[in-house]
Amino acid sequence: MTFHYLESADDPRVTDYTTLTDVHLRKLREPEEGMYIAESSRVLRRALAAGHQPRSFFLAEKWLADLDDVFRQYPDVPVFIGKAELLEQITGFHLHRGAMAAMHRPAPVPLEELLAKAQRVAVLEDIVDHTNVGAIFRSAAALGVDAVLVSPRCGDPLYRRSVRVSMGTVFQVPWARLESWPDDLSRLKEQGFTVAAMELTDNAVDLDDLAARQIPKLALVLGTEGAGMSEDTLAAVDLAVKIPMRAGVDSLNVAAASAVAFWELRPRD
Repeated sequence: MTFHYLESADDPRVTDYTTLTDVHLRKLREPEEGMYIAESSRVLRRALAAGHQPRSFFLAEKWLADLDDVFRQYPDVPVFIGKAELLEQITGFHLHRGAMAAMHRPAPVPLEELLAKAQRVAVLEDIVDHTNVGAIFRSAAALGVDAVLVSPRCGDPLYRRSVRVSMGTVFQVPWARLESWPDDLSRLKEQGFTVAAMELTDNAVDLDDLAARQIPKLALVLGTEGAGMSEDTLAAVDLAVKIPMRAGVDSLNVAAASAVAFWELRPRD
């Protein structure tokens, strides 16, 4: 096994882990370099279990024993070890979740292949809060969504916070980034999907009414925080759906709404 003990925050071998708190920098850099960061022992184990390949591991020495089996499985992957204070200087925050790994991004899955066997698909339009992205993926994994599609401006599902909030379930749900929005919604229709927008419109049907139709192949579009669904997207979908509200509440957070909808719209054999 290849262990490297760090002595300087400027060590060029650990540039994958520098300034992890700079969201703007990381969300540009990581996709371009074909990498992402798996934070915590549990998350990196789930990434490896999904078949993702590590570039390197990064941790405090006290966590070595906990991941000994992982290091033995990947003997040629470098393991960078340092004192907690030094690791914090490199990353920009206190590393208290065990370990991190810089991972190679898996190759994108072609959209048609992703949809071939799917019955339920979630489509995220410009959801920019990585916490919401991660929470939606966790609900998708738990409640039977077969695939997630993200618009060109949507937050990165493999950004560190998204992965962490999802508890690594982002690795369980196949996903793809659409290139032409909202035109690519037509490709779902070509594959036999009914496309429904979760939006409070005058003609939106209640969620339980849509569920009662038991549509064989359904794609649910979730709009961005605050502004909601764009007019172009609403014009491209087949129908709008809403969650009936009580006590004067007009809507739920998009992540909470997704969980309600995924459960209610699940296929029933």
